[in-house]
Amino acid sequence: MLRGLVLDFGGVLTDFGDDYVVEPPLLTVVREVRKHGILTGLLSNADGLWAPPTEWTGLFDAVVISGEVGLAKPSTAIYRLTADHLHLTTDECVFVDDLAINVRGAAAAGMVGVHHTSIPTTIAELAVLLGFPLLP
Repeated sequence: MLRGLVLDFGGVLTDFGDDYVVEPPLLTVVREVRKHGILTGLLSNADGLWAPPTEWTGLFDAVVISGEVGLAKPSTAIYRLTADHLHLTTDECVFVDDLAINVRGAAAAGMVGVHHTSIPTTIAELAVLLGFPLLP
């Protein structure tokens, strides 16, 4: 059973799609899954100087930044560390990234991987995997 959603920052949480929206649609998905008790994580290969925007405070149960932990995607160790920060096992997590190599790294670590190629496709895949509707 999937109990955690982990997302990449650049290319995933920065994707506004084709429609004008106030916030990236996958950030809205984060808000929705939290209502269903799903733990959320942000995993980025950013340097140690980067931090999520302050308006995202409280949206993620774990934030793992490569520059802070000395590991980087697609190393399986960083996915395990992220799951540990969520107090979950990797097989309880789904990971979303726009780079296929990082999705393969997550799968090698035991996570379900979703290769983000478009907002509608990613949302549809997550809805099936998590077992409840997300955005229309």
